[in-house]
Formats: sequence, C-alpha cells, structure tokens
Amino acid sequence: MTEPASTDDIRSVAEKAMRLRTLVLEMTTLAGSGHPGPSLSAADVIAVLYFHLMRHRPEEPGWPERDRFILSKGHAAPALYAALTLSGYFPAAELRTLRRIGSRLPGFPDMTLTPGVEASSGSLGQGLSFGIGVALAARVTGRDYHTFVMVGDGECNAGQIWEAAINAATWNLDTLTVIVDRNDHERETSGSLPYGPMEPMADKWEAFGWDTHEVDGHDLPALLAELTDARDSRTGRPKVIIARTVRGKGTRHVADNPEYHMRPLPPELLDAAIAELNPAGERYLERA
Repeated sequence: MTEPASTDDIRSVAEKAMRLRTLVLEMTTLAGSGHPGPSLSAADVIAVLYFHLMRHRPEEPGWPERDRFILSKGHAAPALYAALTLSGYFPAAELRTLRRIGSRLPGFPDMTLTPGVEASSGSLGQGLSFGIGVALAARVTGRDYHTFVMVGDGECNAGQIWEAAINAATWNLDTLTVIVDRNDHERETSGSLPYGPMEPMADKWEAFGWDTHEVDGHDLPALLAELTDARDSRTGRPKVIIARTVRGKGTRHVADNPEYHMRPLPPELLDAAIAELNPAGERYLERA
C-alpha cells in the first residue's frame, strides 16, 4: 500500500507549484507571447512529478533509468521549462529567452534543443503514441522506469489519442500513466468543448481497457496519492488519471478567462497577479 505523503512533502510541492506559476507569468509576459492559462492548470501535476515522484538526474539528463515525462499538450511548455530550471537542468536566466530566435526554449518543447525535454510536441494527439513507444522500450530493454504523458482534454478530440489508447491496453502497458488536464477549455472557448462532448470521459478510457481514476488536479495530497499509486502498482493495464483543473489557476486575472489561453498578461497586471501567488509579490525571474 502506498504511504500517504507527509505534511512536509505537501508543503514542499506547494511551494514549488507556486514558483512554477510565478515563473510562467513572468516569462510569458516578458516574451509577449505564450500560453499562460494551460500552463497554470498543469502546474500542480508537474510539480508533483518533478519535485516529489519522478526519478531523474538533472546533472545527467540521459540517465537510462530516469522516469519519463512527455508533455503532449506542448503549448503548456512554460510550465515544463519552469520545472526544468527549478530542477537544475539549465539556468533560470534562460527563461528570459522564451520564444526568442536562437533560444533553447521555443514555444513548444523540442527534445533536440532543451535539456530534460523527453519529446518534441505541439502537434496535438501525438504525444501518447510517442509515450507508448517509450514505455515499450523499457519493456524490451528490461529497464524499470515509468512513463508519464500529459494530454489536454481538448486534445482528446484527436483520433490518434484513441488509436494509441487501444494499443496501450492491448499491450498491457502498466508502466504507462496518462494524465488528462481536464480544464474544460479548448483554445479560446470555455465550457463545452467545441468539437464534441467529452463526457463520459472516464467511461471512454475504461472502455478502451484503461485503469481509470479521477482526481481534483489542484488537491496536492490527492494528486500525490494517485500519481504515486499509478507509478507503483502493477494492474496489467495502462493507467489514466483525469485531473480536473482550472485553466489559469492561481490568479483571478487568468483563471477561467478564455482571453489568456495564448495571450500573456500585460505588464501592468503582472505585479497584482504575482501578489496573488506569493504574499511578498516576489518575482523570481528578476533576480535570475
């Protein structure tokens, strides 16, 4: 049975999630572009993975036994870059170069450029197929790592997601976990997704043969428990965790506001937004 996370563990992950959100707002506003809303909805899950659960070595990004994280919803790259820099993969000052020509931090993850990025993504629907290949490689080579793939709920409109899902179940890939960032938004829309109803999403994954769970994607104790159990249990089925989240979580300027899917906060709103995240209103990128 998985041991519950300690109070210190939860406090530590919460502090990291706050830093991720602050850095996301800072770097996207500085770049004048990017996707703050879907980055903020994913921040708690990414914080749990990078700062509590996954085995990885920033000083050795290619360590063969590392757990893998694939951000299939690649437009949330700012949250991934913030996690990588706080882990030590590259200096925080590089976040200032987000989306600049010649930068190692493009608008969407590129595994050929950025230390710690496991897969190039951004063409929605393809990350799960890639993750299945990574999980199969562990089986073939006899390695004990776990593969996590984050997809968006809107991304689940892509047919390739379901083609991949049925194959992962056929191959009994129980070292593979998908996290669905279920924020109920798609691009600049809100509420019902425009390309068709997603409900009952859990029943759909279950019907495709997956071990299916749902969780509040901002409830850190619940997230810690679900993700730890997903990594440690062997059920003979791939696992999916549907994480219900709020796009733009953490600041009222962005939360559930369709305008901030792929538009940064204007500089004049940045201080107020950061003050909602940390009481001191500290900007971490300023001192990097």
